[in-house]
Amino acid sequence: MKKSIYVILAAVCMSMSACAKDKIIPFEQLPAAAQQVVNEHFAVENVAYVTMDRELFSKEYEVRFNDGAELKFEGDGSLEKVDCKLQAVPDALIPAAVLEYVKTQFPQAFIVEWSKNDMWGWKAELNNKLDLKFNRNFEFIGIDD
Repeated sequence: MKKSIYVILAAVCMSMSACAKDKIIPFEQLPAAAQQVVNEHFAVENVAYVTMDRELFSKEYEVRFNDGAELKFEGDGSLEKVDCKLQAVPDALIPAAVLEYVKTQFPQAFIVEWSKNDMWGWKAELNNKLDLKFNRNFEFIGIDD
């Protein structure tokens, strides 16, 4: 009995890990909302590749560009992360309250990465390497060390 439980547990673990593999997909297979973000704010012709990561109960998408920038989307196409490396994240992808805070408090800096953090909200990385934390209402809550 004990041996059959281990066999079943091992089979479940193997099937879960088999589901969690990145797969390269055509740009057209991205959710419509994700395609819209790329089309409006980035050059589609600069897309290097698109991957879909299928987990047990969810999907995530990643778009990589030839210049190294990357976008991550949740299964429904909502933006989870935008990393423009050394370039500024397009203003239209950042909530107005966050943009205003950064421009007021750090006038010489700009946001190079904007990402969701499930624990407290959102993180903005500035070109000066400072990481700012914002809650789900886009209010500044601290610096991430």
